[in-house]
Amino acid sequence: MRLLLATNNPGKVREVAAILEPLCSELLSPVGLGRRFEVVENGDSFEANARLKVLAAFREFGLPAVADDSGLEIDALGGAPGVRSARFMDGSSYADKCREILRRLNGRPDRRARFVCCAALVESDGEVEVFDGICPGTIALESRGAGGFGYDPIFIPSGYEQTFAELGAELKNRISHRARAFAQVRDYLSER
Repeated sequence: MRLLLATNNPGKVREVAAILEPLCSELLSPVGLGRRFEVVENGDSFEANARLKVLAAFREFGLPAVADDSGLEIDALGGAPGVRSARFMDGSSYADKCREILRRLNGRPDRRARFVCCAALVESDGEVEVFDGICPGTIALESRGAGGFGYDPIFIPSGYEQTFAELGAELKNRISHRARAFAQVRDYLSER
């Protein structure tokens, strides 16, 4: 099955390809097709943004498409950065974003957090199917690890002592928020 993943993020493409394998014989990306894909993510929820992206991708490329919106919610920060995770401190590197989160949490005992992912799938009929995944955990006291991307160096999933950036891609692709949402996508597609 050919499927377009509506993202310009190569880390996300690798992660989702590993989760959907072997069901999806060809996971395409806009960059892989020689184009950039831009959508204004102005929804007020992960689901709203995932729907915006997947419908825009379906219209632009004419292929079955899947998109996700995901982010990090931190209890002590009122759920921030949340749905604005990618746009938090816009223009800054993720290393700087992680440093700022650690600064804001300095001295706070409550470090509970969760990664949230909403994946949206649209096939030829144009109807959108939505799948959610949550990975609870805590925020580390410092950035650790060189793997993964985004906020992975500061997030410790529940039941582990290492950050996502320390755990390695194979384990992360089994337990992460994105793994949980895209496993549902995989199961849905395999039943069709």
